[in-house]
Amino acid sequence: MAGALPPVYLDHAATTPTRPEVWRAMAAAEADGFGNPSSPHAAGRAARALVDDARDRLAAVLGADPGGLVFTGGGSDADNLALRGVAAAMGPGHLVVSAVEHEAVLRTAAALEAAGWAVTRVGVDRTGRVDPDRLGAALRPETRLVSIMTANNEIGSIQPLGELVAFVRRRSAALVHTDAVQALGRLPLDVAALDVDLLTLSAHKGYGPKGVGALWVRRGVALVPQCTGGLQERGLRAGTENVTGIVGLGLAAELAEAERPTQAPRQRALADRLVRAVLAGVSGALATGAAGDGRLPGFATFALPGVPADLLVLRLDRAGIQVSAGSACASGASHPSPVLEAIGLPPALGAGALRCTTGRATTAAEVDRAAAAVVAAAAALRGTTADPRPPRRRRGPSPGLSREAPTVRG
Repeated sequence: MAGALPPVYLDHAATTPTRPEVWRAMAAAEADGFGNPSSPHAAGRAARALVDDARDRLAAVLGADPGGLVFTGGGSDADNLALRGVAAAMGPGHLVVSAVEHEAVLRTAAALEAAGWAVTRVGVDRTGRVDPDRLGAALRPETRLVSIMTANNEIGSIQPLGELVAFVRRRSAALVHTDAVQALGRLPLDVAALDVDLLTLSAHKGYGPKGVGALWVRRGVALVPQCTGGLQERGLRAGTENVTGIVGLGLAAELAEAERPTQAPRQRALADRLVRAVLAGVSGALATGAAGDGRLPGFATFALPGVPADLLVLRLDRAGIQVSAGSACASGASHPSPVLEAIGLPPALGAGALRCTTGRATTAAEVDRAAAAVVAAAAALRGTTADPRPPRRRRGPSPGLSREAPTVRG
């Protein structure tokens, strides 16, 4: 429609648009590195050189040995390799995870529990952070692995990871894994400083392509591959490498880290601006997660009493504002998120959660437009259960409208 404003995309925690520079590098890799990296001829060697270069770039971002990086099909793939790979290498034992981990960790933990592992899910405080004393109480002599995410994908709270890892090191011989998917480009990720044993990344959270990720594994950590076949990736993940995706991951991570010193404070300021406007405009609204520097840059998350989150997201989408609900929607019903339950929000508040996440192209004008739309939509929805969607005229989801499923990584 003439004069219509372009949509405002505030769902960067779900995925980010791939950078033009990354697309160009991937296109060149597809043209020049089409060979199989395992082949000994010139085309294969060219592909292998691209994979090795990307591995070096990503290792530099992490301050890591390139040999410790295993390329995977994404963050969930890497989380599974970390937990299941360690479990298979160590045999039955005890696993500790936080109650606010991504589903890729929580569901994998549940599967290991069903297979005979003991699993402890450590609770969090009202900001979503793990208390070191609660973690210490969960550790046992037979604890083999602790998995604590670097920062939460739903409310943005940054875990005191250094303190938690130090606590584990003093009291246990357990390995430590961290899902750092949301932290790429938002926080420094030096593996030596973090002192973790395994770390998960995903390209599409840092302006790279979907379908590619990485697991960094400290030298000496025993890991049994979960995808077997060939001996690619040091025998830890079989299958011909996704050369173009790996090139995209390496360059995207390098660029994201280079921009982090300027982008992180800029996006923190934008998110704070959005939080202030929504809290001022929606009576009873609460900001969820940690405040200030305890929250990932770009995260503005809320609980809006009396506002059904699924309907709010749909109404905002019609207004050109693209955000996520903080609750998972299934079969047309809204259910409070386990993360919001873990931080102690009552169901009435948890069902009205909203997540807005800025990106490198987000402007202050877009944030102001989004805030005004949230305030107006919340006022319109309070006290009504009317569905703002137009009637469906065909089977399947209406174009332009989507709901975040419980297992969406974001």
